[in-house]
Amino acid sequence: MTWIDTNLSERVSQGDVYKDIELIESANEIDGNIVVSKIMFPLIVVLTQDCDLKFDYDRRYETKDKNENKLLLSVIVAPIYNFEHFVLGEHLSEIKFRMEVFRKEATPYKNIKNNQNPRYHYLEFEKGTNIIKTGVIDFKHYFTVNILYLESIRKTNFVCKIQPLFREDISQRFASFLSRIGLPTSS
Repeated sequence: MTWIDTNLSERVSQGDVYKDIELIESANEIDGNIVVSKIMFPLIVVLTQDCDLKFDYDRRYETKDKNENKLLLSVIVAPIYNFEHFVLGEHLSEIKFRMEVFRKEATPYKNIKNNQNPRYHYLEFEKGTNIIKTGVIDFKHYFTVNILYLESIRKTNFVCKIQPLFREDISQRFASFLSRIGLPTSS
């Protein structure tokens, strides 16, 4: 069970879950027009360290200090996929990605549900939170969102906050995934 808090805080925090977040996939000029391609993620979780988010907020809104070296340009986030869609490999079907299918009786499925696969983090949400019952974070799909954009939609798109103990677990697993040693594959 992932313990959450549905109270909106005064600032963006690590472990915040937001709905309907846009990722700008590309922006191209075609015949004098700017064509922007976006991917809309139904749910994301903020992965940026809370101390950095607090320093950013304090420098931006609370202090008169002119030193801007603590300001953030963007926030690291990762999508939370509906687990039922994820195991069927359908979670990115709208952008035409064919993903791996996980059979319930197979070891890879069990490893994901038990958080024994470093790439994924399985989540169970409390009843009554008005979001998915179970989800999975794919650490390989992290991206950044402009901090001011996230602040501008906080009141309308904030869903809940994952409590500190559980968000630290996610943070540690994300850091471990990113710091893994990439071994070359044989051709």
